[in-house]
Amino acid sequence: MLGDSWSLLVVRDLLFSGATRFNEFLGAEEKIATNILADRLERLECAGIIDKLRDRDDGRRHIYRLTEKGIDLAPVLVEMILWASHYEATSAPAAAVSAMRKDRAGFIGNLRARWEAASETKSIETPVSSK
Repeated sequence: MLGDSWSLLVVRDLLFSGATRFNEFLGAEEKIATNILADRLERLECAGIIDKLRDRDDGRRHIYRLTEKGIDLAPVLVEMILWASHYEATSAPAAAVSAMRKDRAGFIGNLRARWEAASETKSIETPVSSK
């Protein structure tokens, strides 16, 4: 599941850029195809890494968010970003990479705090599908 680069990019965007909607994932620099994105979102949902929620403001739309299992990937992704920035030119923001290097635990703690706050948002309802 996580060996697939598209799945990791979806998790990355949920974690770092705040993407929550299908079109926001499509807007990423990597230009994922719509059919691939739909497949990866479904796989990540089935794996329990993300939840698919109905948007309370527009019932035709969905919001995706990381589950507890998904947010627990934050330390792994931080380490991957740090490794990549050491050996390759990346598009990771220099300020974020610097913050990760300076205080990994604090950076990850901030990600978790943002995730917890977003989990309490009033604009979403219950998961679309139940597992």
